[in-house]
Amino acid sequence: MTIQTVTVAGSGVLGAQIAFQTAVHQFQVHVYDISDAVLEKAKATFQQLAADYQRDLHLEKADTDAALGRIRYFTDLAAAVKNIDLLIEAIPENPAIKTAFYQQLAAVADPHTIFATNSSTMLPSQFAAATGRPDRFVALHFANEIWKHNTAEIMGHPGTDKATFDTVVAFAKSIGMVALPLHKEQPGYIVNSLLVPLLDAATSLLVKGVADVETIDKTWMVATGAPLGPFGILDVVGLTTAYNITNMAAEKTKDPEKIKAAAYLKSNFIDKGKLGTATGEGFYQYPNPAYQRPEFLQ
Repeated sequence: MTIQTVTVAGSGVLGAQIAFQTAVHQFQVHVYDISDAVLEKAKATFQQLAADYQRDLHLEKADTDAALGRIRYFTDLAAAVKNIDLLIEAIPENPAIKTAFYQQLAAVADPHTIFATNSSTMLPSQFAAATGRPDRFVALHFANEIWKHNTAEIMGHPGTDKATFDTVVAFAKSIGMVALPLHKEQPGYIVNSLLVPLLDAATSLLVKGVADVETIDKTWMVATGAPLGPFGILDVVGLTTAYNITNMAAEKTKDPEKIKAAAYLKSNFIDKGKLGTATGEGFYQYPNPAYQRPEFLQ
């Protein structure tokens, strides 16, 4: 099977990036979200992404304009998935929301359509039954700022058909990604299996009052040569995603530290609309965060 038309469900930080990256590589893209107001925000995000691609990848404006012209917008799920080959789900990291979405999707999608989840922490086997097509369901996970950090982790579940898996690997390569196939299910794939413990440790140090945001980030950046510290990374990832993951872990484990961390993120950031780079403020203020200043590492 060859992928030609792709629907991205969810137009948040990563959903928008996946859609635009796919459109840049000559695919027809449908973007689905819950309301026209949300899609209007997505259109503004795509304009910003066009500027980012021109700056970072040296694309011509004509190229990004052409990509924008390949994107269509939908609030009707049935219309969004009609005659498409691949559906990439990038909706909130909440298992109940994802399960309900897949049940709704299964009722309206064409039989041949492959489903892929971009979930950063949950396993495809959690949702395979809800999809109604477990053999044509995989996880396809992208790193944030995918035009620069162009990884695509592909992870099946025990019921995934090999042809489906291979088709998604080929698709990932066709949109400029470095395809990273996983041989078995792993919560967090490879990237987040490495990254999440770092972010959790940084948040714990902050919540316990061991050190402040800038000192923790400075420590990591100076000691390892990394371009960002953990709180700079959290701002890029988006604090809504960070909170959802932390809160789910808190509810599952009843760990007092995770409960405290989730409450800290909610009261200091989520409730105040400080969601990271997307809103102009998170742990840092944008577009000129403190960690980019030459004196920060001194």
